Amino acid sequence: MNRLAVLSIFASVAFFVYIIEMVRRRKLMEEYSILWLSGSAAVLVLSVKQEWLNRISAAAGIAYPPSLLFLVGMLFIVLILIHFSMTVSKLKHKNKQIAQEVALLKARLEEAEPRRSPEKR
Repeated sequence: MNRLAVLSIFASVAFFVYIIEMVRRRKLMEEYSILWLSGSAAVLVLSVKQEWLNRISAAAGIAYPPSLLFLVGMLFIVLILIHFSMTVSKLKHKNKQIAQEVALLKARLEEAEPRRSPEKR
């Protein structure tokens, strides 16, 4: 096992433990941790099973097999960024709807208040 494989195994295990710890401390929600954990697990499996890494990289036409690890890592990061972009877009849309509903309710309340005030006096 070469040094790059040992480094990638150590990095993926450390990252996996770090994500578990973040979930345990409630700093990261479980739904977001799944992508991170699956990404680090994929890198860990490809680091441990180097014959799989060699076969996949040969099939993909990648001359240097460890480059496939970085490609897999980058693809997972892109997937996570797309997932976060979708989540932010959804939250922005909900925030806009809530702001519009609050504005309508506030306008109705302001319309209704002058009518009630003379009756209460």
